[in-house]
Amino acid sequence: MSHAWAEAISAHAVESKTAGQVIGALGALEDAALAFCRLLERWARGEADPPTTGARASALQDAAEGVERALATLDEPLAQYLLELEGGIAEGRSWFGEPSGAELIDWGPVLTRAGIVASPHQVAAAYLELAVLVRALEGLSAAVRFEASPDRGSLWAGLFDLRENLFGRAQDDLHALAA
Repeated sequence: MSHAWAEAISAHAVESKTAGQVIGALGALEDAALAFCRLLERWARGEADPPTTGARASALQDAAEGVERALATLDEPLAQYLLELEGGIAEGRSWFGEPSGAELIDWGPVLTRAGIVASPHQVAAAYLELAVLVRALEGLSAAVRFEASPDRGSLWAGLFDLRENLFGRAQDDLHALAA
């Protein structure tokens, strides 16, 4: 899958190897985040997919594990890329957004209907952070396509915000859901 946002990361890279690692890991995270969010969104629409409660519980656990693995793979190269990018920049405006009202969902009734025993608060927090990630990367891709790619400082600010939002609490929530 081609990611237009990768052009922005490549364009400002200090070391192409680091940029390649970030692009690969961020692409895997985007794919895992989409799988996690789409699974929950199917349940919110009332689709019993997978068809059994046990399979749905396993699917949620697998989706959370997939995001957790992708985050673990992204951590080191993203930290290195930010360190490399940071030299000589003035902080810019972040392209990584805040949640919208559409992303705030009460997952309790959805999980109950799906027969899933999981903390609705952890599901909501994980979904929210991953939905914001997907939306932010789509926005960055649109900026690249419209030749309005962020400058070096703004790219750094957005990637820094991405790291701050996904590592820590969101990672902890995903770990609990994967267990």
